[in-house]
Amino acid sequence: MVFFEVEMQWNVLISPTELDAKGLLLQKAIIVRLMEEFASRKASKEHGYYVAVTSLNSIGEGKVRGLTGDVLFPVTFSCLTQKPAKGEILQGSVEKILKHGIFLKSGPMESIFLPEKMMKDYHYVAGENPVFLNDKHSKLEKDTIVRFKVLGFKWLEYDRQFQLLATLAGDFLGPI
Repeated sequence: MVFFEVEMQWNVLISPTELDAKGLLLQKAIIVRLMEEFASRKASKEHGYYVAVTSLNSIGEGKVRGLTGDVLFPVTFSCLTQKPAKGEILQGSVEKILKHGIFLKSGPMESIFLPEKMMKDYHYVAGENPVFLNDKHSKLEKDTIVRFKVLGFKWLEYDRQFQLLATLAGDFLGPI
């Protein structure tokens, strides 16, 4: 997994009820609102998945919005992000098994598809709990940890996440 530390600038909106003359409560309100927005945005095409805020670098001068009285503060902060890369080797757990392949989850990445064609020597076995088996009795079932290679990925704006295509073709790939 490739992690990046990036500096970002966002605007944080604080309601008049959260404003305080002492300043400490205001700073706390800005940090809490920044963390809420950070968690809700999930990811971006440019930076990947937002993992954690590492530092609050600066808080700019607030600008009052006329109709609501809310105050908009420009904030600069550093954060860790994770972005998938083609050819990267990752580990994930099996979430769902279908006839045509498996859906995996790895960290914040929830849309990883491993097609049957990319699982060399594995074949689908239907049933109440479907699995993929190979001739060496290796089994891919729900919650199995799998090491896989990223073949490609694309950004889905409406879901604010990446969709990955995976393969087991390569040395030391497969169930762990």
